[in-house]
Amino acid sequence: MIKTGNPVISIYTEMTPNPETMKFVANKLLYPGKSIDFPDVENAKPSPLATELFGFPFIKAVFIASNFVTLTKTPETEWNDVIPTIRQFLKEYLEENKVVINEEEIATIVPESSNMVAADDDDVVKRIKELLENYVKPAVEMDGGAIQFKSYSDGVVNLMLQGSCSGCPSSMITLKAGIEGMMKRMIPEVKEVVAEAE
Repeated sequence: MIKTGNPVISIYTEMTPNPETMKFVANKLLYPGKSIDFPDVENAKPSPLATELFGFPFIKAVFIASNFVTLTKTPETEWNDVIPTIRQFLKEYLEENKVVINEEEIATIVPESSNMVAADDDDVVKRIKELLENYVKPAVEMDGGAIQFKSYSDGVVNLMLQGSCSGCPSSMITLKAGIEGMMKRMIPEVKEVVAEAE
């Protein structure tokens, strides 16, 4: 008789453009359709998973999205030395069906995703958010990151970089050459795109 229990979880890793971050992808949804950045252990309280990951002394930041976790390590740590341990930890954590995110706690400390179009957004902001959601989000998620809309004023779009995008050497090139170029072409009102530090 075969015992049917929790599904077997598999975890594989993907490198990101940022050498300090690694993307750990699961065959299970962790945070469907959403993402959340935990830049340090103090902010990780709403996520039991992130809190436990910060228990590893070499973890500097945790970013959780749809079906992956992007981890930022300390510079002196080599990924090859720690990947097997983290993969095993994530596999066991998810197979035990432990809580990834406590939604109730998030609502009190983290504002809702700012890329969602709000009723009071003006036309330019609506177009900026739609462009971010439809074109930018899928691309940066492939690299283990996220980019959130912060504000728009006088032709300047202010974005926040999260996950592997935060602190990535190539993120400014992506921001200026990629995102800014596309926005200027598709939304003539946009003159510049800047990144806000966390």
